[in-house]
Amino acid sequence: MSHADEILSVRNIFKVFGPNPDMAMDMLRGGADKDEIFRKTGHVVGVFDANFSVKRGEIFVIMGLSGSGKSTMVRLFNRLIEPTSGSIHLKGREITGLSDKELLDVRRKEMGMVFQSFALMPHMSVLENTAFGLEIAGISEAERHSRAREALAQVGLAGHEHSYPHQLSGGMQQRVGLARALANDPTILLMDEAFSALDPLIRSEMQEELIRLQTEQQRTIIFISHDIEEAMRIGHRIAIMQGGRVVQIGTPQELINRPANDYVRTFFKAFDSSRVLKAGDVAMLDPDSVSKMNGKAPELNKDIPYNYLIDEHGLLLDVIKTRDFVADSSDSLGKHYHTREKQPVYIDTPLHEMLGIAAALPYPVPVLDRTGALKGTISQSLLLQTLSRV
Repeated sequence: MSHADEILSVRNIFKVFGPNPDMAMDMLRGGADKDEIFRKTGHVVGVFDANFSVKRGEIFVIMGLSGSGKSTMVRLFNRLIEPTSGSIHLKGREITGLSDKELLDVRRKEMGMVFQSFALMPHMSVLENTAFGLEIAGISEAERHSRAREALAQVGLAGHEHSYPHQLSGGMQQRVGLARALANDPTILLMDEAFSALDPLIRSEMQEELIRLQTEQQRTIIFISHDIEEAMRIGHRIAIMQGGRVVQIGTPQELINRPANDYVRTFFKAFDSSRVLKAGDVAMLDPDSVSKMNGKAPELNKDIPYNYLIDEHGLLLDVIKTRDFVADSSDSLGKHYHTREKQPVYIDTPLHEMLGIAAALPYPVPVLDRTGALKGTISQSLLLQTLSRV
């Protein structure tokens, strides 16, 4: 990952809770583990030597069981607690060690927070709740109300500006919390177990809402969760924490196929990963099977049965049966080569919807992004291998 892609970077972060953290740090450097430190000193190691970066425009999920350190990590990001050792950089600027005034500025301008408890003011309208952070920041009433209305529209609450929290369902209240965080147009949205208090149907709805917002606005979101299904559904990458350590970071596909240890593996037991894996998690691009159309007959790789024809922008034009095309002496593509499905498969197509499609096609299924660009293909064997692992 290039540094330009990094929004947040965490370098050698330790957090020790207790009156004498330096003593605990010395023990850690000497090879003691957190259990030994707690037994001998009563100090708790919340985070142990964390190193990772969050990319611009991704949903980065931090998950683990209770006590794994995930909630400590989010409090380190917004500096509600100070790391014992190490550094955190936001957009290349170190935010560990900032003065109170500088820190307040970073929180106001760079970070939006959404909590499990909706934290709405009962005596304030939806509009006033949404604009509350902007009011504290000294934004004029006209501007903060304008920005609050825009944020409420983004989360589907246009028309509810003058309602009060008690008049809203739990899901709608959480949408107000999300709108309040968005109103400030933050660099990073921090969400700490934000949907875990909602009932399953509304929770699923809010996950879809979050995915939509990220797609449309390229938001950078750090989402804390203990729920593997939620993490797999929304996360571009997932960091799994165990006993204060980040034990593995990867895409859903990477974590399923190559779990770092038994702790990671247990998260996926009795879980049907095919329901949350997408075609884009599995698709592989073979450059030898791709031919570019540049105004004349394409040059096909004759050693493979099918070639995928793209234009200069990478958009898929056709899937060509190589043998038939080579046998035809004309330079133009006849209609009999147009074997592409009318309903293309996209990178966000759920994997479990792919079985029938892959079985019906004689060639690996082309997988497109939403612009129509070819991102890779999924063969029947690749699909079956993946599903047999999950």
